[in-house]
Amino acid sequence: MAQSLDRLKESPSQTAGPYVHIGLTPNFCGIGGVYDSDLGSTMVNGETKGERIELRIRVLDGTGAPLKDALVEVWQADADGLYNSPAELRGAADPNFSGWGRQPTDMETGVCLFQTIKPGRVPFRDGRPMAPHITLWIVARGINIGLHTRLYFSDEQKANAEDPILARIEHHLRVPTLIAERQGDSYVFDVHLQGEKETVFFDS
Repeated sequence: MAQSLDRLKESPSQTAGPYVHIGLTPNFCGIGGVYDSDLGSTMVNGETKGERIELRIRVLDGTGAPLKDALVEVWQADADGLYNSPAELRGAADPNFSGWGRQPTDMETGVCLFQTIKPGRVPFRDGRPMAPHITLWIVARGINIGLHTRLYFSDEQKANAEDPILARIEHHLRVPTLIAERQGDSYVFDVHLQGEKETVFFDS
């Protein structure tokens, strides 16, 4: 006999924050003894090939205020354009580069920092080379599903002009929101969640 489900109610939805930090970056939250260091906190070592760079990323709300409890993950190719993934069939990626990182935004400034390398170019589905880029995944209080976008580099104008993804959305007024600006050895990138400067997000 079938059971009546009339009395069952849908569970309430739960946004990512603030518990995402407790589960994913316990050391950052002051919870010791889980990991020696939070997973994804280190992407490079002394043997990593490529140009060392620092990414300074802020996640901004619709008023331009930084979210101080966001969490950002990055995924990128190594200096030769190879991914550290079993699905990478073009060659062996740099064993001294993780290709993946995770950082919480600072609770005072709203900035998260990644010490990484500038990625090489990787092929699009049809073989055309994409510009050097880094994929970002962002979660925070008030976000039910993680947001996915890309970061390109301001000093790669020629490669950016040839990039098939940027070419596909070149008519989009928010394309500049995908470009990280170089400041010394750092690239500064703001992710706008709402408003006129809203960042271009992609389907995950």
